[in-house]
Amino acid sequence: MKCVFVTVGTTSFDDLIACVSAPDSLQKIESLGYNRLILQIGRGTVVPEPFSTESFTLDVYRYKDSLKEDIGKADLVISHAGAGSCLEALEKGKPLVVVINEKLMNNHQLELAKQLHKEYTRD
Repeated sequence: MKCVFVTVGTTSFDDLIACVSAPDSLQKIESLGYNRLILQIGRGTVVPEPFSTESFTLDVYRYKDSLKEDIGKADLVISHAGAGSCLEALEKGKPLVVVINEKLMNNHQLELAKQLHKEYTRD
């Protein structure tokens, strides 16, 4: 089962959750060969309805003690630019898409994303 894991950490990132859970996004994810999407939504107000069909499953939760299991299962990780989430995915050798949450106050996510890009981007 090919899996995409999306994490927003302990904050909220409703724009990211709304985008990846939109019907056209779900269709695209499935067309790319993924059949499971796990959303860790933090304290967000966008709460997609979990569902399961013969060909696709959407799981949703707010928090877990550890994201290691979900990162371990994932074939692709989409993450806010939080240091812990990004480094954990990279340490596991997972393909990682980092999305900056520009709505956060005192946002250091852009600087972190630029540094990660510099250090971890493959040519």
